[in-house]
Amino acid sequence: MILNKTTYELFDTKIIFADNFIKRFKGLMLKKEIDFALVFTNLKDSSIHTHFMRFDIDVYFLDKNKVILEKTTLKPWRFYKPKKPAHYVLETKKNHFNFEIGDRIEFI
Repeated sequence: MILNKTTYELFDTKIIFADNFIKRFKGLMLKKEIDFALVFTNLKDSSIHTHFMRFDIDVYFLDKNKVILEKTTLKPWRFYKPKKPAHYVLETKKNHFNFEIGDRIEFI
């Protein structure tokens, strides 16, 4: 579950943590659809790509306090580098969340 601590909205969404090289490498590639949020942690670089993906995604870049620094929507076969390095990267299907820049979230 994810709690938006700014708006006090609770989202009953399964969270999968991509916390090692293999999980980060695979990401959402080749998935037909997702019903979960993918959170990348232990990042050396917060750039992302959507190669081998089949659907649009929303991407949120968070700092170490889980405050949203930047958000974008990407189509398949794109590359994106955020303006500032992120501590966490949250990926989900397009329009699943309505988070805004500056919102603070918590993974429950």
